[in-house]
Amino acid sequence: MNGDASESDLLLPATLCTDTILKPQQGNWLSPAAFLEPQGVIENLQLSAETARLNALYQYGVIDKPPAPSLDELTALAAEICEVPIALISLVDADRQWFKSRVGVAITETPRSVAFCAHAIQQAEVFIVKDALADERFAHNPLVTQDPKIRFYAGMPLLTPEGFALGTLCVIDYEPRDLSQKQLRRLETLSHQVMAQLELERQTLKLQQTKIEIQQLKQQFVEQEFFSQQELILLNLANQLRNSLDLNTILQTAVDEIRKLLHVDRCHFLWCISDGDHLISTMTHEAKTPALPSLLDDFSGQYGAFLTTTISNQTREQIDNVLTTTALAPEAQVELMRLGITSALLLPLKTQSGQLGAVVCSDGHGPRTWTDREVNLLQTVTEQLAIALDQAELLSRSRATALAAQTQAEYLVEAMRKLQQTQAQLIQHEKMSSLGQLVAGVAHEINNPVNFISGNITYISGYIRDLMELLKLYQEYYPTPESSIQAKANEIDFQFLVEDLPKLLASMEMGSDRIRQIVLSLRNFSRLDEADVKPVNIHEGLGNTLLILQSRLKATSKGRPIRINRVYSELPAVECYAGQLNQVFMNILSNAIDAVDDCADPMITIQTEVIHCPDFDASNEEQITCTPQVAIHIRDNGTGISDDTKQKLFNPFFTTKPVGKGTGLGLSISYQIVVEKHRGSLSCSSAIGQGTEFLLQIPIQLPTTPTK
Repeated sequence: MNGDASESDLLLPATLCTDTILKPQQGNWLSPAAFLEPQGVIENLQLSAETARLNALYQYGVIDKPPAPSLDELTALAAEICEVPIALISLVDADRQWFKSRVGVAITETPRSVAFCAHAIQQAEVFIVKDALADERFAHNPLVTQDPKIRFYAGMPLLTPEGFALGTLCVIDYEPRDLSQKQLRRLETLSHQVMAQLELERQTLKLQQTKIEIQQLKQQFVEQEFFSQQELILLNLANQLRNSLDLNTILQTAVDEIRKLLHVDRCHFLWCISDGDHLISTMTHEAKTPALPSLLDDFSGQYGAFLTTTISNQTREQIDNVLTTTALAPEAQVELMRLGITSALLLPLKTQSGQLGAVVCSDGHGPRTWTDREVNLLQTVTEQLAIALDQAELLSRSRATALAAQTQAEYLVEAMRKLQQTQAQLIQHEKMSSLGQLVAGVAHEINNPVNFISGNITYISGYIRDLMELLKLYQEYYPTPESSIQAKANEIDFQFLVEDLPKLLASMEMGSDRIRQIVLSLRNFSRLDEADVKPVNIHEGLGNTLLILQSRLKATSKGRPIRINRVYSELPAVECYAGQLNQVFMNILSNAIDAVDDCADPMITIQTEVIHCPDFDASNEEQITCTPQVAIHIRDNGTGISDDTKQKLFNPFFTTKPVGKGTGLGLSISYQIVVEKHRGSLSCSSAIGQGTEFLLQIPIQLPTTPTK
């Protein structure tokens, strides 16, 4: 049959079909009297046929199910073969057409009253509308006059083996057209393939239903076996509760095993505690089916108040049906239904210390009649749980006492350790302070005679020069001295004395200047005559430190001189504790000298640079507080240190030197001076065989509130 034949008389109103199929209990079936009139007989036959068709459709179980890739491929192939923009697999139920697969449209369904497919399922052949605007049945259809403005339609019915049309495989175009016989044959073939896929889904659904029935039989068998094994399970649970003395383990084990024992959706344990003048219930442990949401954070309202009252009264509460029970207020019933709970069983308990609690089992698969056997079983488990809680409470008290004693002991040990560390640091600071005072005092005492000597060398040089000139005049005017004078001149090697004496005075002057430089370096290193914090020249501090260490730099224990490679950048004056910073330089450089003692070509590199802040970024808090810093790199070409040693390098009292060679406080105190005093950083990088580098970074301007 093609589209030229009128089928409008065979279409059924959607509301009539819906009432007939979905609401038979409301008296919508036709009475026998309706068959007495010819019109009544026709309508009854139509209703019976539509009812059978819809029943066949629902048996396939494909309505409102996700798309199937295999069907999508057939739909796309239909559109390609018929050369149209739209192709659909449309299933028609009581009041709509639903698209199982679609190509070219986004909507998933339309009302049956406007569906072209509602006409197509009334026949066994392809239903074709060549031009919808020229067809009075569809000229005013909203799918034609409005989007998507259908002009051409061809639908091949999807027929079951029993002859019921479930829907159509249809193709649609926006322009009037027709299909060739070849295209029609292929469209029919594709409709058979679609029906084969739907039939496969139907068989799969039947198989699933069969599996469900088998599972139900298995469940019945398991339930029968369950009751025969309850006593054994209860005994095992009681043993588990008694074997564990940890409160959390006891409660979690209890709810887990009870849920498995009674086959419920959820099992909870609640504590009922006092909150001033009122009691409140707190859900602390939960066991549930994995797919269900947790109720630990969704427990309040009328149901919570009901549980609190029940636990405080120590009464058992058995709710077989949440909707029909009289024990719950309407608000609590609504709340339980929202939580997916349809039945519940509560058994309270009370420990020897007077704490109140309860075990609550709940199910969400409809009403459940809690049998006496289940209630008695849960009562026995609750009694065992109360005993286990009493035992855990006694152990918890003893553990708390022991933990308090242990904590106090650990506190005292830590306090003693900190006291020893502080004492050692104070001693070291005092030593360095005393050493600084001693150095400053010695420098001051040396400075006086040195000034005397260096000041008088000038006059001595002048006097000797005058005497030499006088002798020269004597030699000119008395070229032939007396024999005794000549003998004395020969004895003292007068000519050599005249030549060597100026050199001797020059050497004395050079030595005097050297002593003055050393005294100045000692005074600068100690910094006792200066303020605690002031801008200083970092390079000067490094130079003074190297001058003090000059004797160690001249030769290692192997007799090799240590080369100092200075890579200095232009640095501004740095605000710092100059004396303490010199101590840091002294400690690090002393360690570097020890590290290169065995090197064939010992060398220490000192590099300085200014580290500026990165570009300002208001979203980065670290950059907002960033200040320019000075970095001092001190590298040696020694043997390096291991990662394990590097992690302990700044710990107090840690040293790798032999006994008597080091206290283990130098780097620890250096770290505190740099990090705590100057808000900087001190780090070490090293690898075995590649030397060691200490990186010291301090801000150019000292923060106003240094850390303690």
